[in-house]
Amino acid sequence: MLEEIAERIKSLPPLPKSFHQMTLICKDPDASVNDLSRVIEEDPMMVANLLKVANSPLYGFRREIKSVVQAVGLFGMSTTRSLVMDMSIKKLLHVDMAPYGITPEEFASISSLQSALMLQWYGKVDASKVDLLFLAALLQETGKILIADEIAKNNETYQFRSEIESCNNIADVERMFVRITSSEVTSRIFKHWKFDKTMVEAIEYTDAIGAAPEAIRPYSFALKVVKTAIPLNAPLSERSVNMALNLLEKEKFDQTLFLGVVQSLKKSY
Repeated sequence: MLEEIAERIKSLPPLPKSFHQMTLICKDPDASVNDLSRVIEEDPMMVANLLKVANSPLYGFRREIKSVVQAVGLFGMSTTRSLVMDMSIKKLLHVDMAPYGITPEEFASISSLQSALMLQWYGKVDASKVDLLFLAALLQETGKILIADEIAKNNETYQFRSEIESCNNIADVERMFVRITSSEVTSRIFKHWKFDKTMVEAIEYTDAIGAAPEAIRPYSFALKVVKTAIPLNAPLSERSVNMALNLLEKEKFDQTLFLGVVQSLKKSY
């Protein structure tokens, strides 16, 4: 099954032209909110999805967001680009998460929750890393889409889902069935699409922190903490949050700061 996933990645279509346009705009110091908004507004479905996210309780905006320009102004250009990229990639890969026991809508919701936790928590830990980590948190579960597809093709949905429902570590179940974790699959997908090298490596080592290069380790660790607190099978459960707090304790991170953000997110999830 590992070979099938590798072949699937090789055959992935190129990213839409809008991806590259958004990247160039965000890198251009003279570009404006209006420039980015115009690219997004070319896709009516993307506009609808962005406004839906902007008006979700996760981001806590106090008034209704009615336009793309308004959303970009509030989120900022980098965060908006990340949100739009996540939506586009999930659409491109045709999400069916039945083997993981969740719907595509629940999968999107969990990705949003992971990124919101990263934004609100790590923004107070190291703001210089948060733009990259926000996008990585949004996208780090992407590999599960291809794994789910292969599990379904091999008629192993029931067995896989049964293991997922009761496990403490989803990566262990993925290794058992397909000999690779979704983090590794995700990193291969984004390497194929020539994404930022730091982000690709940060995701790659999420399930193998000890093997991560020194410069990458802080990114991988942050992603690991967020994924541990918000796994697909038990997002923000007491068990999941405690496991994340244990990771923070071992690395001497401020647990109180993290727990405060978690409690705030629980109210809006």
